[in-house]
Amino acid sequence: MLKILIADNNVGLCETLETFLDRQESMEVVGVAYDGEEALVLIEQKQPDVVLLDITMPHLDGLGVMERLAELELEPRPRIIVLTAFGREEIIRRFTDLGADYFVVKPFDLNVLADRIRQFAGDASEAPVTRIADTETSSNPRLVARPGANKEAMVTELLHRIGIPAHFKGYNYLRDAVLTVMEEEGLLGGSLTKELYPRLADKYKTTPGGVEAAIRNAVITAWDHGNRPYLEELTGRISRGRFPTNSLIIAKLADQLRYKSRLSS
Repeated sequence: MLKILIADNNVGLCETLETFLDRQESMEVVGVAYDGEEALVLIEQKQPDVVLLDITMPHLDGLGVMERLAELELEPRPRIIVLTAFGREEIIRRFTDLGADYFVVKPFDLNVLADRIRQFAGDASEAPVTRIADTETSSNPRLVARPGANKEAMVTELLHRIGIPAHFKGYNYLRDAVLTVMEEEGLLGGSLTKELYPRLADKYKTTPGGVEAAIRNAVITAWDHGNRPYLEELTGRISRGRFPTNSLIIAKLADQLRYKSRLSS
């Protein structure tokens, strides 16, 4: 049985998470904290296997919790899954340096979250996930998840499967590129540099060349150090030493996302 602690100042989200996770056959919520100081106390008392940690909390934020977690000298140390509405590279890098295991961007699909908890907690029981309706996956149980939330979760899953580190600039650029191309296939017809990259550059306050280079760096890193067999399967490139172009990766991921979206609809 996986012991899970929830640390988030959103009461509604905590209630939704606790109800959902307690439905899972191999999971038990052992505590809920609404601020960072309370989270540290409960982590020491309950010694959970997994902590779902929000970034913005009163008294002590998520970074503060991570910084002080080492002082508890817990054996084994719990897995930390960070819940965040931010995609800023410097924040993600700081959490990664402090030992965060995974990042989930709000709003998220609870079913995907349950899968990630099992994956990163090393649960060998492989008990089935008790699925819920999409209308229950919002960060507020009284609101329907905003359009695109499930697609974001799907493309995030694909990027992690490829092996692109979440703290890379190209990670966010590639995610947004795939989501955009999924809706506007015409952008692949020679419009990446003229339209898509400038859009992303405007969003992230950088240059189109910076967007292209960051995506390229992320793809090369995944090719050299990530899941190359899956990349080769995805892109159809069998010969060694030839990594795929940005446009090919974006096109193939968008195709995968369309396929997964049809399956889930």
